[in-house]
Amino acid sequence: MPERFIAVAGNIGVGKSSLVTYLTSHYKFQPFYEPYAENPYLADFYQDMKSWSFHSQMWFLAHKYRLHRELERTNGILVQDRTIYEDAEIFATHLHRSKNMNDRDFATYSELYRAMRGSLRPPDLLIYLRCSVKAMRSRIKKRGRPSEMDIPVPYLRSLNGLYEEWIGSWTQSPVLIWDSERMDYLQDLVHHIEFHRALNALL
Repeated sequence: MPERFIAVAGNIGVGKSSLVTYLTSHYKFQPFYEPYAENPYLADFYQDMKSWSFHSQMWFLAHKYRLHRELERTNGILVQDRTIYEDAEIFATHLHRSKNMNDRDFATYSELYRAMRGSLRPPDLLIYLRCSVKAMRSRIKKRGRPSEMDIPVPYLRSLNGLYEEWIGSWTQSPVLIWDSERMDYLQDLVHHIEFHRALNALL
């Protein structure tokens, strides 16, 4: 069992992977990264969300569940890049609300997610990264993942809204909210000290 389980949450391009890498280096935490590049449906999904949403989300759900269970069997202090909760309560929910996942598929997905969620240990700390859509678009272009280059701005904006709803109702662990657009914990000394003070208070 892990001594502590820290989850890093946030929209596409807010800096989750960078923070996980930093925490791994600075605190020697053990990282668990999102299996993003392995999803064989992702490129098709971004080209035609309605046709491929169920396939892509089911793939993520299965792999995130397996990753979470592996995490629960691992010793040490662990940090995870995006949670299974976000996959279901942000991304799949958005696809259903936007009519890109039909009612039948969403009901099947949700039933499976609820069964999985009931068997999982929640994180001991959730770090939520907040960022504007404009800054996210800039970062997405800079990192250059081919499947992300044409993500529609309204899609990112809708996800941001859902993230704000979600973090406002999260009760399963303490939350550290960090503005990753305006607060640079890597380059700005004051921000660096503030981030570590806030994190150490919750660890």
